[in-house]
Amino acid sequence: MAVVATVLWGSAYPSVKAGYELFSIAADDIGSKIVFAGYRFSIAGIVVLLFSRFLSGREQDCVEKNTRKRNSGKRIIGILLLGLMQTTAQYIFFYLGMANTTGARGSIINASGAFFGVLLAPLFYKDDWLSVRKIAGCLVGFAGIVLINMDGTSLFGFTLLGEGFVMFAALAQALASFYSKRLVRETNVMVVTGGQLLLGGIPLLLIGYGLGGSLEANPKGILLLTYMIFLSAVAFTVWTQLLKYNPVSEIAIYNLLIPVFGTLLSGIFLREHIFDLVHLLSILLVCMGIMFVNTTGRRGNYEKYSVEDQL
Repeated sequence: MAVVATVLWGSAYPSVKAGYELFSIAADDIGSKIVFAGYRFSIAGIVVLLFSRFLSGREQDCVEKNTRKRNSGKRIIGILLLGLMQTTAQYIFFYLGMANTTGARGSIINASGAFFGVLLAPLFYKDDWLSVRKIAGCLVGFAGIVLINMDGTSLFGFTLLGEGFVMFAALAQALASFYSKRLVRETNVMVVTGGQLLLGGIPLLLIGYGLGGSLEANPKGILLLTYMIFLSAVAFTVWTQLLKYNPVSEIAIYNLLIPVFGTLLSGIFLREHIFDLVHLLSILLVCMGIMFVNTTGRRGNYEKYSVEDQL
């Protein structure tokens, strides 16, 4: 299931670039880019919440309402904070960064979120420990990221507004994973997913329109936006479900698959030059990183020894 989510997220990279063209969004039109993101996530959130309502029986809803009424306010605040982190902050950085880099390079740099997830896990969960293999996996995967940033004139083809913003988005994603895992302990996965997408998407719309953004509706653009709503709803729901039952580090490392699919799809649909030795070698390195991290030996009792339970 983690692979399904990464395939969908990988397809988001060329979709974002294509969306800018279909909706006639100029490279310097920051407001419209944020509006584009806002519609994608807020509508995806509504879809997930409606689907969650459809799946849950009225009797179950009444039970949950009576047993959780006392803490409903805290849960709403928690979901709001998650939305601001995982949707609003992450995708402001992501959309702006992707506008200043290639789809292939952006997808691979964004995979650094996998390393953040692995390296920060011990700070949040006592038994989600670092090991030699995990560290080796991060280093090997990072080598792939370094390789893709090499160009003909310098070691790193790196800019703050391009690759730098994409990396900030990756950090926000990693931190949101830990917080999301905490929330789904007591709240339905689809409610958390739909709520954070909706509550995180609305600020994007407000910010985007506040900056003078707009979208020129057209059939092709709406069709693409519909696909992006679908991929967001499915990918985030699957990912949140996986985080609920597995250590963050073991799931986060699968983010390294996103550049594999993102690079291939960018080459196919955006006709970017990616089918060369450098890109293929970088993909090989990030895949090796996944293998190292997920062959770490024993897992231990992850839930029992979480740091937050000791506080």
